[in-house]
Amino acid sequence: MMCFFKNFLDCNSLYSVLIIAIIVWLGIFLYIYRLHKRIKNLEKKFNNKE
Repeated sequence: MMCFFKNFLDCNSLYSVLIIAIIVWLGIFLYIYRLHKRIKNLEKKFNNKE
């Protein structure tokens, strides 16, 4: 099974680059989403104190 996977990536390097790029973009979007939620919670706390 591992030999098949290695052979596939050797023959189709474009797909491996595409998979890595998708993983990186998903990580960036998840980080921004989580950061947005944290900022929204901080804004709510800040507005409630006033």
